[in-house]
Amino acid sequence: MAFDFLQDKDRIFTNVYGFQSWDLKASRQRGDWDNTADIIKRGNDKIIEEMKASGLRGRGGAGFPTGLKWSFMPKESPDGRPSFLVINADESEPGSCKDREILRNDPHKLIEGALIAGFAMRARAAYIYIRGEYIMEAKVMEAAVKEAYDAGLIGKNAAKSGYDFDVFVHRGAGAYICGEETAMIESLEGKKGQPRLKPPFPAGAGLYGCPTTVNNVESIAVVPTIMRRGASWFASFGREGNHGTKLFQVSGHVDKPAVFEEAMSIPFKDMIEKHCGGITGGWDNLLAVIPGGSSVPLVPAEQIMDAPMDFDGLKDLGSGLGTAAVIVMDKSTDIVRAISRLAYFYKHESCGQCTPCREGTGWMWRVMEKMRDGDADIEDIDTLYEVTKQVEGHTICALGDAAAWPIQGLIRHFRPEMERRIREHKGEEMMEAAE
Repeated sequence: MAFDFLQDKDRIFTNVYGFQSWDLKASRQRGDWDNTADIIKRGNDKIIEEMKASGLRGRGGAGFPTGLKWSFMPKESPDGRPSFLVINADESEPGSCKDREILRNDPHKLIEGALIAGFAMRARAAYIYIRGEYIMEAKVMEAAVKEAYDAGLIGKNAAKSGYDFDVFVHRGAGAYICGEETAMIESLEGKKGQPRLKPPFPAGAGLYGCPTTVNNVESIAVVPTIMRRGASWFASFGREGNHGTKLFQVSGHVDKPAVFEEAMSIPFKDMIEKHCGGITGGWDNLLAVIPGGSSVPLVPAEQIMDAPMDFDGLKDLGSGLGTAAVIVMDKSTDIVRAISRLAYFYKHESCGQCTPCREGTGWMWRVMEKMRDGDADIEDIDTLYEVTKQVEGHTICALGDAAAWPIQGLIRHFRPEMERRIREHKGEEMMEAAE
């Protein structure tokens, strides 16, 4: 059955390439801030129910149902504490580059989404936490927030809705760990970005000890369009449990690397052919794909070809959609070196709070460097796998899992290549000794 590609009339992000201005005037011409007050007047619970019906799952990687997450926020605070919305714009996952396009080309979608989402959760304000390296994006976001204040769209009586709502832009300092929701909250409070033990969960005690929900940029930016066009419209895209449109970002060995919006569940091969011009050197040259950013296991070429690009389809392959940051690797790739490079990234970005992660990420990287050159024993592969299992699931946050999964994927699918390097290296050593 042929896949129905997303039509232009159904695109949410119509300025993803920045062909038009990002400012308020151009945003309004694209449909932003259109009768926002009417959406808010539907009421808190109605908005949350609509988001649940839409089937939107978080676009930051975990894929948790967004409407359900909003419903965890308390309806009223017995002690008068305010509630907050924190927007995760700390896009630091290797391969991910979609949120920056929203921040610099469609910032008003995010601000309007923050107002609607904030109202639905009875939040007093939204904090947009932007990655430290995103300098231009932060400047655009700050300017867009000022425009929205000047136009009366946020602040007192936001968008003439009768609701008071503030938006603050906060710049991080370039720490990957601050993409974890509780580490981000710690950083916002001016402390070292380290994940908190849970419970309490942020919905109970988050920013400044107040009820807080943390959502990804894309998750919030799609909210106004869903509310205008209806939950059933959004749910019409993708397979059951994987609804909506999605910003995909494809890098690596394709003819045209790109960021684009497409319907969920698009088959991998169709997506690459339509949006990226095919694989460099043809489909026979494809080696493997990391389908969801560097923290998910790779998938070999033969398994990924017809795979639906959604949460459940990639989970069935032992990987994940993550942020939909697709890293394509052809047969020119040194696959062991590539995964070793990722192991170094996680070793470098570990906050050091948990012993398995602090010690394990460094150990895994050092062993991966030996594997890269074949300077190891065959038994070391099993030891390495065993250590990844000791790290996975034994840390406060998911960085331990993120460090372990790429190595597990490599061993699962490319163990013969690792063994070949070890045997060749030993053969060379034997020849040198004979000489």
